[in-house]
Amino acid sequence: MFFHLRDLDVRAVRFDVEIAPGAIDFQLGTKDKDTNLHQAGPLRAKGNAELVMGSLGEIRVSGHLAVEMEADCDRCLEPARFPIDSDFALYYRPVADGYGDEKEIDSGEAEMGFYVSDGVELDDVLREFVLLTLPMQRVCRESCKGICPLCGQNRNQKECQCHAEAAD
Repeated sequence: MFFHLRDLDVRAVRFDVEIAPGAIDFQLGTKDKDTNLHQAGPLRAKGNAELVMGSLGEIRVSGHLAVEMEADCDRCLEPARFPIDSDFALYYRPVADGYGDEKEIDSGEAEMGFYVSDGVELDDVLREFVLLTLPMQRVCRESCKGICPLCGQNRNQKECQCHAEAAD
């Protein structure tokens, strides 16, 4: 679903969508393909998109999103699930002259995304929110023991007899 500026100039646009797994690519780039991050169930989102009054093309997309994501555990590499069920509000500003030049920004601009064309795509907004909501360290559980750096044994399944020597 694309939110076009000319439509938002007339009225706010409501959305209520269910997106099947695989429809949105959650990979950050080619180097991040090994994270194996994917959508484990349907993504449900509803809310609205509107122009912010008194701004020059600033779009606010807000609503509620529910999805379960799955990725490899950062410690043991076993699959780990991360449910997201949260309200969101994201702001987008059109790219202006000088964008990309080094300049100081205020804290409000640090929380803002930018768009190039005549609006924003809902899938891109939902993808951004999911990626921002996921924990920095993705672990299957807090008590995860990880894998042994010497033999590669998953310490959650079986303790190994390796003893790491302290390096001098």
